[in-house]
Amino acid sequence: MELRWLHDVLQGTLYAERRIDPWIRPALDALLQRPGTALVQALIRAGRKDEGLSLAEERIEPDEAAILDQILTRMRAHMAQDFAPATMERGGNTKTHGVVRGELTVHPGLPEALRKGIFAVERSYPAWVRFGGPGPHTPPDIDDVGVLSIGVKLMDVPGPKLLDDEAHTQDLTGISCPTFTTPTARENAYLQYWSRRELPLWYFLNPGRPHLLDLLMQGLWSKTQGNPLGTPYYSCVPYLLGEGTAMHYAFFPEAAVDMRVDRLPRRPSDNYLRENMAKTLAAHAARFTMTVQLQTDPRRMPIEHAGVLWPERLSPRVPVATLHLPPQRFDSPAQLAFARNLAYNPWHCIAEHRPLGNLNRARRRLYAELSRFRQAANGVGHVEPTGAETFE
Repeated sequence: MELRWLHDVLQGTLYAERRIDPWIRPALDALLQRPGTALVQALIRAGRKDEGLSLAEERIEPDEAAILDQILTRMRAHMAQDFAPATMERGGNTKTHGVVRGELTVHPGLPEALRKGIFAVERSYPAWVRFGGPGPHTPPDIDDVGVLSIGVKLMDVPGPKLLDDEAHTQDLTGISCPTFTTPTARENAYLQYWSRRELPLWYFLNPGRPHLLDLLMQGLWSKTQGNPLGTPYYSCVPYLLGEGTAMHYAFFPEAAVDMRVDRLPRRPSDNYLRENMAKTLAAHAARFTMTVQLQTDPRRMPIEHAGVLWPERLSPRVPVATLHLPPQRFDSPAQLAFARNLAYNPWHCIAEHRPLGNLNRARRRLYAELSRFRQAANGVGHVEPTGAETFE
């Protein structure tokens, strides 16, 4: 009882802060975000042991399957508890703000080291781009935790795929914080334990097993979001860029968009993020620059720990492609139903971009089984999009 009372007080304080955040956050970010991130990352690195791994090398722990079973059990139970049949949403990155039509164009003249996989030749790929909230619930936008997600499903991608349920796609995923909420799959199972009890803050604050540094990282980067088209997104976890090379990738908006949240500090519309996206794309296109960052130091740029921010001074982010979202309408009932049915999985990929690390290894089965669970509850089958879909 005391845990829930204190949790609710802390959560209520966060909700109240979200309503004044747009007026105070720019100054706080200018003052604290960069030095705060550097300090937190220094403390995280100081507490880590050298794993003794080489570049792009993974280390599979013997109990990973059991840990994944725990995560799956808890997330399925949470989804079944929260959503009625025929209206089930995703277990993570749950609330859909919109799925929009786009195109990813690879830049010409890339260095030889970067011309691997989808970046091998100068060309464009059609894409369905999903913008979502963190989950596991679908609260009013002002009451979420201030982290957004992106899923970019490229189509017409040649070559064999590592999952056989889609033959022509390559999925790219990211969130608006540059490090992941949990550093490992083992700790993610612990987060799901507290999330299932509706006490997620105790994942971070439990004195017996605290994650204060991860909480500080999330706090430095989460905020009251104004428009999903105006924030960067980071992969947080590594992928191959050809055999023997690991990369992180990110998407950075190329131009400012309207980030105002109407009615604050009163309560805004429950779905104001979708509405702000719709206003932006009704008026003009949006663009993101995609960058990649190569792993150059296996200790300071780890594969198996997603709480470490890879230092840009060791490896700068290099622009490799542009994600173009043309003016469009995306919020019709038919397109929102299409959005609910889509399944994103980083293992929808070619071998040159194989996901790396324990969180990514968990995602292969986790995303596949939870998407099938959701689709079965909603009475729909898995559909691989082509990019030719049209909606009323």
